[in-house]
Amino acid sequence: MNHTVQTNHDVRFNFETYIFDLDGTLLSTLEDLAASCNYALRTHGMPERTLEEVRLFVGNGVKKLMERAIPEGLQNPKFEDTYQTFRKHYMAHNLDSTKPYEGVMEMLESLKAKGKKIAVVSNKFYDATQALCKHFFGDLVDVAIGEREDIRKKPAPDTVMAALKQLQASREGAVYIGDSDVDIMTARNCEMPCISVLWGFRDYNFLIEHGASILITNPLQLR
Repeated sequence: MNHTVQTNHDVRFNFETYIFDLDGTLLSTLEDLAASCNYALRTHGMPERTLEEVRLFVGNGVKKLMERAIPEGLQNPKFEDTYQTFRKHYMAHNLDSTKPYEGVMEMLESLKAKGKKIAVVSNKFYDATQALCKHFFGDLVDVAIGEREDIRKKPAPDTVMAALKQLQASREGAVYIGDSDVDIMTARNCEMPCISVLWGFRDYNFLIEHGASILITNPLQLR
């Protein structure tokens, strides 16, 4: 497959609607996710995980993160209690170390000033997605959608389609931006172009192996 790595900051993408993944794309969240994961594991007498293990576990929502982190996953009789401990701890501590990646705020401000429509679509649970977007981005993000029971999560197209509907935007002129294979599959399922970012939770080789075609090295390349 042909792929392009854009390293020139003068390259300009010209879309009307920008839909972003959250963790590993706009926000550096790994340390807080790992801290809450290990707090839950420790509380319930399970072995803790390294930061690099947690990095590989994220991308499919926090329930899947904990399924991967907990020995025997869903079959573990302590799974639900451990998962709920994680959720409670994470909601109380998701601002401890989390911050936007360098260049993200300037990029969002530039897109907003140009009248672009901006959404966040994440597999992070809904309350955390809303809280983080409100805290860090305020009015820069028009729509924020997280994981809910009543809608299929990524890579199904449902949450992206819901965001487009709320934005009153169409797939034509829209782009999806993310850091993982889940994001590549999501864009494909939505029949939208995907821009893969190289500052997130997955590296160049992984993204290429999973079908990335456009890759960027800095958020300011999206301005």
